[in-house]
Amino acid sequence: MKKILVAVDFSESSVNAARYAYEIVRHTPATSLTLYYVYERMTAGSDGTPLLVDSDARKTIAMTALQNLKSELGEAPGVIIDIVAEEGTLASSLEKYVQHLGIDLVVMGITGSTRLEQIIIGSNTLNVIAKESFPVLIVPPDARYKKVDTVAFSTDLKDVAGTTPLKSLKSFIQLLNAGLYVVHVETEYNAIPPAAQKEKEKLEDMLKEFNPRYFIILEEDFTSAMEKFIDEYHPDIFITVPRKHSFLSRLFKERYTKRLAYNSSIPILAIHAKNA
Repeated sequence: MKKILVAVDFSESSVNAARYAYEIVRHTPATSLTLYYVYERMTAGSDGTPLLVDSDARKTIAMTALQNLKSELGEAPGVIIDIVAEEGTLASSLEKYVQHLGIDLVVMGITGSTRLEQIIIGSNTLNVIAKESFPVLIVPPDARYKKVDTVAFSTDLKDVAGTTPLKSLKSFIQLLNAGLYVVHVETEYNAIPPAAQKEKEKLEDMLKEFNPRYFIILEEDFTSAMEKFIDEYHPDIFITVPRKHSFLSRLFKERYTKRLAYNSSIPILAIHAKNA
């Protein structure tokens, strides 16, 4: 059985991510869902005065909130939903839990109507992604589940054998029974260079069982190219391999990509090369 976990903090964005994850499980045989919440130890109030914190009471409150969310999601035949609340910090506690329970996919929301909200909520998501131990599906606030027919995988066509997370990529495609687009944006040359062409041939061999469609886009602005591709071909989920100065970094940090990051209806799956 495949195990999907959604990290919630009871914000609307995380509740929406929980709804999205629930629909994946509801439409995917032999999968289970865990609603996961981490509460941090409180040592002082807003004015700096010490607080006496009853950890058991906080856990009870958290479990009640998770049970309410579970009830809100509803019941469906064969769908298993577990609820877990732990004390700690999100990224480190989640990493330990995922490794211990063998979670296959983590789902998180991201949003922010103000710059401060974007920094706080976005940072939580990026801190989890930085752990490199597991795939993370980022669900934008306006995303509504529909059957996943096609996923798009972004590649820079550099050392594909060493940087393509093949095992996790295959597992995700098979989980959703989805078609595959492979997209490369060439920002430096007016044609795909010979070295990149050789890497493309290697990737074609690696992914041949999925019979993907390949797209080579010649455009200086990477993010603009991605926006146009999504608008034209309508993939249901976009897959990227986080790297320094990569698409994912630009997606959350550059001002002109804010619309895509925080308002897109396209969920983004981040899989590290380490998960190859």
